[in-house]
Amino acid sequence: MVVAMSQPAPHRYAFINLPHAHTILGRLVQRLASQQEPPFEETPLPDLLAELDRLLRPYVEDPPAEEAVRAADAVAVVTRQLVGEIESAGYQGDRLGQSVRNLFECLGLAEEGAELSLRCGERPDSLLRP
Repeated sequence: MVVAMSQPAPHRYAFINLPHAHTILGRLVQRLASQQEPPFEETPLPDLLAELDRLLRPYVEDPPAEEAVRAADAVAVVTRQLVGEIESAGYQGDRLGQSVRNLFECLGLAEEGAELSLRCGERPDSLLRP
C-alpha cells in the first residue's frame, strides 16, 4: 500500500485542482459502471464513488491551501480504497488506469497516481504517462 507522499502545503497546493478532480471522478464512474463481471452494483465501488462525490462536490473553486491539502488528503484515502476494490473486482483497462492517475494528479500526488494507475490497468508504455 502506498502512503501519501505529502509535500509541504505551499508547493503541493500548486498542483491541487479539486474541481477537476470531481470531473475525473465522473469519468471513473462511467468506466466502472459499465463493468459487468462481477456486476458493478454488487461491489463496494458504488459506495466509495458516492463518498468521493460527497467529498469533492463542494469544491467548484479551489479553497485556500490548507483546506485544499486537507480535502485532497481525504479524497486520496478513499481513492486508495477504491483502487484496492477495483483490483479485487478484477477490473482493468488503460483508460481506467489513466483516470486513476489523473485523479491523483489533481490531488497533488502525481507520483502515487502513476504507480496506482498500473494496478488498474494503465499500460506502462502509454504515451500519456509522465
